[in-house]
Amino acid sequence: MKASPSPHTQRTSPFTIIRKALLEGEQQDFTKGSLRRAVVLLAIPMIIEMGMESVFALVDLFFVGKLGPHAISTIGLTESVLTIIYSLAIGGSMAATALVARRVGEKKPAEAAETAMQVIFVGVGVMLIVGVAGLLLAPNILGLMGAEPETIRIGTPYIRIMMGSSTFIALLFLINGIFRGAGDASLAMKSLTLANICNIILCPVLIRGIGPVPELGLAGAALATSIGRGVGVVYQFWHLFNGKGVVKLTAARVRAQWSLIRTVLSVAWPATLQFVIASCSWVFLARLVAETGGHSASAGYQVALRLVVFFILPAWGISNAAATLVGQNLGAGDPQRAEAAVWKTVKYNMIFMAVVSLLFLLATRPLIAFFTKDAAVAEIGVEALRIISAGYVFYGMGMVLVNSFNGAGKWKTVKV
Repeated sequence: MKASPSPHTQRTSPFTIIRKALLEGEQQDFTKGSLRRAVVLLAIPMIIEMGMESVFALVDLFFVGKLGPHAISTIGLTESVLTIIYSLAIGGSMAATALVARRVGEKKPAEAAETAMQVIFVGVGVMLIVGVAGLLLAPNILGLMGAEPETIRIGTPYIRIMMGSSTFIALLFLINGIFRGAGDASLAMKSLTLANICNIILCPVLIRGIGPVPELGLAGAALATSIGRGVGVVYQFWHLFNGKGVVKLTAARVRAQWSLIRTVLSVAWPATLQFVIASCSWVFLARLVAETGGHSASAGYQVALRLVVFFILPAWGISNAAATLVGQNLGAGDPQRAEAAVWKTVKYNMIFMAVVSLLFLLATRPLIAFFTKDAAVAEIGVEALRIISAGYVFYGMGMVLVNSFNGAGKWKTVKV
């Protein structure tokens, strides 16, 4: 009589794995079982999550692009400044993922929840300072970025709103890092999907004005994005306090634990610094283009950059899977499995980036033309997109290795 296969030897169909990754939303233990399945369960919702983050930028660009080159230049220069805020948030998110994943791997859910709460405290504290500075110094920031006087005039309300609401940006990243560390990448995906739906609905309403809603122009785009992110954060907190996951916050945990805060800061600052260093190069280039090429060159460069980021963020989603897998498996005392997860993720990410690079090389003009009809802006955008996409495949490998070191807590290696 033929023995039935054990649960450990049964193969799961790709469709079942994808459905589980997207719909079930349960927090997972990735310290055992198929690595291929683990990478897919983590990577698919993370790809969509990061794709949703990049949709924010493209939605704004699509609607604002109709307001002219100065408006495009404004959101591009503002986004370049916001990359520093993103760097703070992503660095904190990496620390959250690594610390929570390690506690989950050690089977210590209470400590994971306490760590999560302190990560939130740190993020809110830092972003309140950044937000106030942005509200007060908005015109000066655009001036330092090399913006023309007209761009500064129409862009000041936009950058004030975006930087004033930076706490929402940080919390979306930080709490999603907590969810990823707990193995629930699908919940992180859902929060950003909800935020994007709100942004897509509100953007045309607030920019153009409909019925009793006045036409707000560029400021309307900033308000739509901020409200959408705020809705996503409310959804995240609801699940943290009312969900059934491994990491569950309670009223008793809403208190500062300074020893844990020091631990979070000691882990977060090198992770944050690596992203700040990288983002400063983007800020420098944006300023250089704006100063030397004027608003048309700045707008073209920013259109290309938005398309680049749209595909880089999903690749970061794939690479984030490595951080969770490394953190959980090192916490469980299995470094060999952690290493195997890294190389499997490297393979998948390099394939993805190769496909994207080919798309950019073959369809450059149609992609740029979707966002601008200005010939001078489009020509700069086409040239920039082709040059940037040349190194995509190697970047795909590098980002997985960076996230793997982050997941292992080896921040100094990445910083160097």
